[in-house]
Order: sequence, then structure tokens, then C-alpha cells
Amino acid sequence: MKTDSAPQAVPFSGWKQNLIDDARRERSSSSEGSPGPSRYRDGFGSGSGSEEKLDRVRLNVLFTLSSEKNAGFFKTGKIFETFDAKLLHIESRPGRNSKNGTTDLEFFMRCDVHGSDVDVFIDSLKSIVEDVRSVPEEKGPWFPRQLKDLDRCNMLITKFDPDLDQGHPVSTKDMETLSIGTQNDTLKWFLKGYRDPEYRKRRAFIAELASRYKQGDPLPTVEYTAEELSTWREVYRQLRSVYPSLACRQFLDSLQQLEQECGYGEDRIPQLRDVSAFLKERTGFQLRPVAGLLSTRDFLNSLAFRVFQCTQYVRHSSAPMHSPEPDCCHELLGHIPMLADKEYAQFSQEVGLASLGVSDEDIEKLSTLYWFTVEFGLCKQNGSVKAYGAGLLSSYGELTHALSNEPEYKPFIPEETAVQPYQDQTYQPVYFVSESFEDAKLKLRRYSAAIKRPFAVRYEPLTCTVEVLDQPCRIQNALSKMRQDMKVLQDALEKLSSS
Repeated sequence: MKTDSAPQAVPFSGWKQNLIDDARRERSSSSEGSPGPSRYRDGFGSGSGSEEKLDRVRLNVLFTLSSEKNAGFFKTGKIFETFDAKLLHIESRPGRNSKNGTTDLEFFMRCDVHGSDVDVFIDSLKSIVEDVRSVPEEKGPWFPRQLKDLDRCNMLITKFDPDLDQGHPVSTKDMETLSIGTQNDTLKWFLKGYRDPEYRKRRAFIAELASRYKQGDPLPTVEYTAEELSTWREVYRQLRSVYPSLACRQFLDSLQQLEQECGYGEDRIPQLRDVSAFLKERTGFQLRPVAGLLSTRDFLNSLAFRVFQCTQYVRHSSAPMHSPEPDCCHELLGHIPMLADKEYAQFSQEVGLASLGVSDEDIEKLSTLYWFTVEFGLCKQNGSVKAYGAGLLSSYGELTHALSNEPEYKPFIPEETAVQPYQDQTYQPVYFVSESFEDAKLKLRRYSAAIKRPFAVRYEPLTCTVEVLDQPCRIQNALSKMRQDMKVLQDALEKLSSS
């Protein structure tokens, strides 16, 4: 559950003022008339602590609610009302502890409280809920620092709301639209797919598997139905027939390996755990299940750790050649073969690292760069233009369109690509062509270096963590590690030259 605001707790009279007065008197007497600095205030904002001014400070609070204490959440509302705390944001997620078949809930709350009441406010929460802890206010957007932080990168985007559109009548104009290219497939998907109660039930079941996943858990297995296998077979067969002439060399090489070693083929939808093990061995990438279309920031942040968030559901059988949302046909056929290429994997991770802690405006630009490269990118190979973008390699119609004489080609220049309008409901009128993967990577690296943020980041592959280089000591440590790596390379060159 996520919301940017929350309703105020039901007011109750006769307690609020007395409780606060009693708490202030108790603190005042225990500290000889001075409330002193709050042990929870550091990093939360300004506030003098003066009882007279009652300055407000920002608090980010995490706590766990036991499955056996469901009433505890409602009691927290009374505490917020009592201390005149303004609730700004609330999230909840399943915790790791499970008792008697039920799971505890973890809550994150952002609120404003009076500076002089912070300690008592926190102590009051501790009397009701478990594991109360405060989180410092970030100077910029929050971003993950280690793999387990990806459990928080789960903001889903919903393009279509079936509950709002179920009663929408199908007009003659809608049916006429069914004769227009990819819009035909989009409308079929919307009218039949999202209005198919059995399909929606199936999607919800598979999405729940992803929602329950925590970093370190075994990747969930899905037993696909005969209808889902039939859809996969049709998509695989048609795309496989055009790959040799339209897909880039790296894609073809990786697909062949996936067919030989990972069960890729017409008659079987590969499982995430098999594919993830394949990728981990070759490029260090691993898969993580996701319930649907992820927010741009969360998706890009995951790439920084060489983690690809992957759906497991299959598009509706009424439109097998198109899906307006990512499904496993798009992921397994479009993205996975390219992520098995080392140069492409490095390119994808650098997009992810560039996204950490940047502004919403920069996220939008990086998203557009991602769209025109990783999703719909073209590159030159042996005098011809080939596809390397997953959106192309998983869509028969757009793949043949992109490599025809119809669209406009532009050279890949990140500053221009980042502001190019794009289309997600029909074929792209413009595609960007890179001279090579290496060329695209170098250009993106220069672009990323120009993005304004008050720190740099460095990925540590041994611990799968992101190090924020915002202090001289951290930069010195990073330089020391680089010197050690350079010494190893220098010794290797010396041994080669002496042999």
C-alpha cells in the first residue's frame, strides 16, 4: 500500500491536551527545566526544541506491527492525533516474520511533529508497536545501497484500470480501430484481455508470487497453462523466423546459447531461476520477479546492481504479437539474450548507476535514453542496421517496421535522444542508430558524468553494494583499490613482455 496522504485519525476529546501537558511536565522536571536535544532529531530538519516556539521537525519512522496485534495500527492513529502529528506519507509491506500462517507488517511513516515532543512521541509508539526506529531524512531522492534495499523498489505503474473501464461499451469506432496496425492489438488486449475475468485472476495469482518475494528467497516457479504455452509458441516461432536477418550478432549468439543450455524453445517457457543462473554465470546479472510495470526510478535503480526486474505472466492470447505492458515474452525474448552479452550488460548497469539519487527531471531523461537504446535501439554491424532493443526483438510488427524504409533514423547523441518524444501505443516514427555498443556506452558515460548530483557512486561487485563517494576518506579508499587493480595489470604486462 502506498499513498501520498492519509486521512486524519478520528478526533477524541478530553485526552489530547492533558497527555501532552503531562509529558512536557515530566520531561521538564527530569531535565531541570530544559527539554534538551532530541535523540531522534538528527537529520530530520530544523527545530530549536523551544517549548514556547513549538518548532516542528520532520520524522521518518519505521515500525513493525505483529499479526497478533491488528488493533495496534488504529492505536497509532490516536498517538498521531494526541501529539498533533501531521502525517505526510505512509507505506506498508509484509515483514519477514511469519507466525501461525500470518505475516507481520512493516510500516513506514513520514510526519511532522513538535520538536519538543519527538522523544515522547517515539516512546509512545514503542508502547504499542514493535521495532520502532527512525530513518534520517535524505538530502535527495532515496536510492538503494545494497541488494536487500531492492525490496523497497516496488512501485508499480498502472496504465489501465479494469475496474473503472469494465462497463465501457464497445463502440463502432472502437471496432473500426481494430483494422489499424498495432492499435488493433492494443485494443484487442484492452477489450478482451483486461475484461477477461479468468485472465485477470491468473495475472493476480502470478503477481502475488512476485509481491511476496524478498531478496534472497528462491525465485518462484510458475506452472504455465496450455493456453499460455500456446501463446508463447506462436510468439517464439514467428520471431525466430526473422531474427537471423534483423537481430544483431550479440543477440543471435546469446539466443543460441539459451536454446542449448537454458531450455529456450517453442515448447517450454523458461523459468526465472534457470535464466537467472545462466545470466549470473556470464555477466553477473540476476533476475528478480516483479508484479507488473515498475516505476522508472525503481527499475533503473535495480539495474545499478545488475538486477533485472522480470515479469512472469503471459500476454493475453487474443493479441499474441503485442502487449502494451511487459510480459515474460517481452522479457525472456527481448531482454535476456542481450543481458547475456558482457558489453551490453555493462551498458545497462551504467544507465542504472547514473539514475541513483538524481532529480525527477534527470530520471525522465534517462528513461527516454533507455527507451531509445535498451528498448528500441538500433546499431550498425557489417554495413547493415540491426536491432538490439528488447521492445523491437519481442514484437514482430515493430521489428519489421523499424528495419524497413518507413521510419526516420537519427544518430545516437544522448543530449538529443534524451528529449525526443516517444510513442508507447504505436510504432516509433524515429529510431536512434549507434555506431556500436561501445560507442553508445562511451557517449552515455559522458552524458552521465554531466548529470548534477552532489556525489559520485561506485559499485562494489564483491559485496553487491553501491558506495557513495561523498567524503574524502571514501574517495581515498576507492583510489587505493584502483591502484591495487592497476598493479595487478602492470605485473601481468611485465610477465608477458619477459616471456
